[in-house]
Amino acid sequence: MGHHVVMVPLYLPFTLDETDQSAGTPIFFGGINVYLDQKSAFGRRLPGWLRRLLASRPLLKWAAGKAARTRPQDLGELTLSMLRGEAGNQARELDELIAWLKTQPPPDVICLSTALLLGMVHRLKSDLRAPVVCMLQGEDVFLDSLPESHRTLCWKTLSARAAETDLFVATSRYFGDLMRERLALPAEKMRVVYNGINLAGYDEARARDSRPSSPVLGYFARMCRDKGLDLLVEAYIILRQRDRVKNLRLQIGGGCGPADEPFVDSLRRRLGEKGLLGEVTFLPNPDRAAKLKFLRSLSIFSVPARYGEAFGLYVIEALASGVPVVLPNNGAFPELVEATGGGTLCAADDPQALVGALEELLLAPERARALGERGQGAVFDKFSAAAMARASVEVYEQGRDRNQAQPSNAELRTQSA
Repeated sequence: MGHHVVMVPLYLPFTLDETDQSAGTPIFFGGINVYLDQKSAFGRRLPGWLRRLLASRPLLKWAAGKAARTRPQDLGELTLSMLRGEAGNQARELDELIAWLKTQPPPDVICLSTALLLGMVHRLKSDLRAPVVCMLQGEDVFLDSLPESHRTLCWKTLSARAAETDLFVATSRYFGDLMRERLALPAEKMRVVYNGINLAGYDEARARDSRPSSPVLGYFARMCRDKGLDLLVEAYIILRQRDRVKNLRLQIGGGCGPADEPFVDSLRRRLGEKGLLGEVTFLPNPDRAAKLKFLRSLSIFSVPARYGEAFGLYVIEALASGVPVVLPNNGAFPELVEATGGGTLCAADDPQALVGALEELLLAPERARALGERGQGAVFDKFSAAAMARASVEVYEQGRDRNQAQPSNAELRTQSA
């Protein structure tokens, strides 16, 4: 679109389906340094050459592969410190980021990818004289999982930092309304931009001869309890026991880290006890090509998440593949189903309701096909990366214009005098 963008990774190198657009950019707030900063004053005094080594991409990638997924219950102090920004233990990391940004062309706008980075908003605005736009991506689930000793204080600190932020971009009306209330934000600071995906590879028509000969139920998200994977496995077991849908298979794909493996192993044992493990395929951590092939092989898609998803990108990916969705009636799911017409809803955290909704659609293949085609058309029309980019640019321009319209400190002093 003709705009120059600098993408700066924080904490760890990006893990992406596509080309890393941040190649050549240093990683700031490197995960190892952030941890050492939090744990001891000695870590905060390490020499610069050693800190740069600890923030190298190969070392961070190796450390990420060895570590289990961090738990919110263990991160209260670190989260609060990060939200305190220049007053937190990671102040040196913030200094280094600001110093590097000053070597780049002056930004018209700075976008933070999550509200958990709002600890740096004061320094970014004061040092770079640029408006800050912040994306909202489901932070409430993480913050609410913090121990009570830090949860309330983290929300309070986040709300104070949010007051300094020019605009917020929520991924759905549902999540925008939720966070506007929880952060006490005025309505004029909130915008909604739906997530979009790169549609390359999804535009292959799902020809009839490429459809599975037997029905296939699919799941593609992080393999964890919060996403309701165990609910879907139980629903599959019930469907096989009823045997109204003949030869039904289950395919499970998505992210699976060290912390998820015990949960996945328990599901394998459960399926083995029922004699169904051979009918279920697991595809952990696939690349983009494998993911597209996986989605095209499905008849019905479901991620029965137990909590209110801020969006659920996997819903759009399934619909882009022409696969109808069955989702719980919570979070942003009703909004996505309404916007796409590509699926049905059922009661949340209710295995019997899930079974009924899945069985009804599996026994009506023509209706399922029509829903999938309708959803696919809507995704290509409303949920492309290009559509998201256009909407994002509009928000960034609004943030820039709001910033330019605000009087400077000197003007404020003059007016006061």
